[in-house]
Amino acid sequence: MKQPSICMRALIALIFCSAMMQPSVVLAKGQAFFSTRSEDGMTFILISFIVIAILIGIYLGFKAKELRNSIRYRKDEGEESRFKRYLKNMNSEQIEKFLNARSNTNKFGTIILFLVAMLSFSATAWGQTSAPKTAGSLIGEGGVIITLILLFIPIIGGLFLIGVKIQNQVNKFRNKQKLEEAQAFAQYLETLDPEQIKAELEKRKKGLDYQLNHSELAGQHEPEDIRGLVNNINTEAALPLVAQKKRAQKRPQIDPELTKLILWFFGCAAFWLVFGTTIGEYLGIKFVAPDVDHVSWLSFGRLRPVHTNAVFWGWSSLGMLGLSYYIVPRVGNNVLASIKLGWYSLILINASVILGSICLMAGINNGGGEYREYIWPVMLLFGIALALTLINFLKTIARRKTKEIYVANWYIVAAIIFTIIIALVAYLPFWLNGLGNTIAQGYYMHQGVGMWFMLFTLGIVYYFLPQQLNKPIYSYSLGILAFWAQILFYTLIGSHHFIFSPIPWWLQTVAIVGSMGMVIPVVAGTTNFLMTFRGAWYKLGSSYTLPFFLVGIIFYFTGSLQGTAEAFRSTNLYWHFTDFTVAHSHLTMYGIIAFFLWASIYALVPRLTGKEAPQITVGAHFWMALIGMMFYTVPLMYGSTLKGLMWVNGKPFIDGVVMMAPYWLWRAVGGSLMWISHLFFAYNLYRMIAGGNITDVNEAAVAQLNQSHTDAQIKY
Repeated sequence: MKQPSICMRALIALIFCSAMMQPSVVLAKGQAFFSTRSEDGMTFILISFIVIAILIGIYLGFKAKELRNSIRYRKDEGEESRFKRYLKNMNSEQIEKFLNARSNTNKFGTIILFLVAMLSFSATAWGQTSAPKTAGSLIGEGGVIITLILLFIPIIGGLFLIGVKIQNQVNKFRNKQKLEEAQAFAQYLETLDPEQIKAELEKRKKGLDYQLNHSELAGQHEPEDIRGLVNNINTEAALPLVAQKKRAQKRPQIDPELTKLILWFFGCAAFWLVFGTTIGEYLGIKFVAPDVDHVSWLSFGRLRPVHTNAVFWGWSSLGMLGLSYYIVPRVGNNVLASIKLGWYSLILINASVILGSICLMAGINNGGGEYREYIWPVMLLFGIALALTLINFLKTIARRKTKEIYVANWYIVAAIIFTIIIALVAYLPFWLNGLGNTIAQGYYMHQGVGMWFMLFTLGIVYYFLPQQLNKPIYSYSLGILAFWAQILFYTLIGSHHFIFSPIPWWLQTVAIVGSMGMVIPVVAGTTNFLMTFRGAWYKLGSSYTLPFFLVGIIFYFTGSLQGTAEAFRSTNLYWHFTDFTVAHSHLTMYGIIAFFLWASIYALVPRLTGKEAPQITVGAHFWMALIGMMFYTVPLMYGSTLKGLMWVNGKPFIDGVVMMAPYWLWRAVGGSLMWISHLFFAYNLYRMIAGGNITDVNEAAVAQLNQSHTDAQIKY
């Protein structure tokens, strides 16, 4: 207990020291707040390097202690008790494999096959490292700070390489240990009576395969675990750092080609998430260090649409479509009409985002219009991809083997249809003159959010939330009510972004009324989702997907009603043209769409690949994303309200800019946490798709036994 407390004190001291550094709003003439040319900025970079070095050191300590604990655990338990535990943890499939093999092999080979069952165990232990020394009085000197930074760069690089080497050696050592364990277990099994083991295994297999008939409590028999209700508990896992979460069940009947397509959608989506939010992270830094660069293609005006379009059309759209390629055929109990069309859609969307990003950074854009910055040839690729997807899904639904069309497919297909219409309205030139262009922009911008992202994502939730809770949706009727109410009201509200503009007053009023009407689908949908949780709240503690769903539901309610509140003329006076709208867009597109997509991806990918992400990194992703979003949005909403009050009271514009400086710093801090969480997500996705596997002793033993049996049959 002593070592962790030392490390914790060191980290707290670092945080305290960094918090004590309060840079001035204006450091020098022509130098921005928290500039990289300032002493405070360089000190912040130095402290960041020190924290990174400490974290790498802690990681190395974790790995070393984990290896030590693994060896100590094996020694303390003893071979015989460990082998008996393996026998008790055998599942039905492994027992059947054992019994089938027995008829073709000698008794020793039969018994050895049995070791496939229970030798996978993961001991997770954590170590700590000591705290860094406090800097001396020369820390304020710029030259000293720069020198220390230059020293820390190779140190961090070296620590990183050491960590990679240690990880590789740990994996090799574990594999060697498990292979030795398999051999020892095989020798142990050779000493046992094969007939007795066969009887016990058949008894256990019968218990594991047993299906409840809902009349078990009526029996008068003495309690005996012949049905495997008690012993069907995996006792191999060592005490974990966090509560053990339930693992997903692999779905082997999924078409491998469809699985490949879906995983490519997710991989591309994760790439655009990291790329787009890396741009966003850099833009957040520009708010506190605007002189960080003087390059035209890195200017805020060019990078901001690169960020928004990459996460809109790259991350969110590809993530949604990847999930829908699983949902649409699944709920119709049939196969996808054309996997080839799915690949065409994936390629076209990626080409659209790549070309669009290059054009925007080169200064080639659509001449204004939020989220409409891509020029029409680039956006045409995206539109063709949606048309191909729509054809694919309609053919799939038409061939369904179920009578009804599940509500998830209602939402998904409607979202694609509306988005094609939205794109045509926004890019066809017939009405894009004067106020017509403004009205079309309001329609496109808000329908893109509400009728593409929101409508589509709600369809995804209607499938995956009941699946993860293992119970049906609370009310199918509420889902249909929310569907039609959203179509009725959301298509009217685009003009509420142009209150007090030259747009006709009646059209502004219609948009406000439509925004008020959005309370109906939001309340209906939220009620439906939360009531589906009824009686199953306890599952939150054993699931790493349900917390993501719950956060998405909470922000679906709060963020959507916040949008309604922003639509009124009185609130527009204070909040419009401030960062409040930026906070609101992140509260919805991030708090709702991103969290729902993460939840669904974490639910689906293990079912396709049979691989789980590390539980600790999934938790890090969740908490850093949630806390980062709150650090990002709450200060911006508070500061923007103060800024709006200053404008109403006639204060100069520059006073509001100066007042926002600390809130922009919070924005940068929150955005950094969000960005780091995306790196965790990309790592988790990699581990679920292509991550290397530690040798499974059971599988290695089965392969060894099968090989030995084959060799024996050839010999005789």
